[in-house]
Amino acid sequence: MHIGDGGITVSVEPTPDEAVRALFHGLKQGLTRTYTMVAGALIVAAIYCFSSGQTGAGIVVLVLAAAFPIAGVRSARVNLRKVAAHMCVPTTLRLTANGCEWRTDTFTTTMVWSAFSNIENTQKFWVCYMSGFPAEFILKRAYDAEQLAQIEGFLAPYEQAETLDERGRVSGVESSGGGSRERP
Repeated sequence: MHIGDGGITVSVEPTPDEAVRALFHGLKQGLTRTYTMVAGALIVAAIYCFSSGQTGAGIVVLVLAAAFPIAGVRSARVNLRKVAAHMCVPTTLRLTANGCEWRTDTFTTTMVWSAFSNIENTQKFWVCYMSGFPAEFILKRAYDAEQLAQIEGFLAPYEQAETLDERGRVSGVESSGGGSRERP
């Protein structure tokens, strides 16, 4: 069955590790920016402490600047594990030309492809973003090789490579080589 001929339907149950990995991957860019800004502010505060003769406070603030990103990543993973628990249930996933549907015993989520601002293709899953935040993920292990090839070809126009503009902000650039591609 093809995406355009009524869809591809599979059943899958994500493991907690897969759910956390997909969510963390989706949030990593935003977390990195936050950790960089906080660590930078702490370094500036440490410089101020050292320049004003408060060496002890400066050392404490420098240690915080070094420890904050490490502790933040650990905390994010622990909290994502709690959030991801509801995602680790048997799920029927249906991909069609119009969109995708996740169905479990307790809920159904249906989304049209155009609702996603970006779809990132990773080694183990596709992460679907809405307004720059991860909304859903599609596990590749649920599909056979033929289905994966169909899905990769279908989703290619939705995948964007992220680059930084002149102000250091993320902007989406089509990842296809040679010419632009429009979304279906």
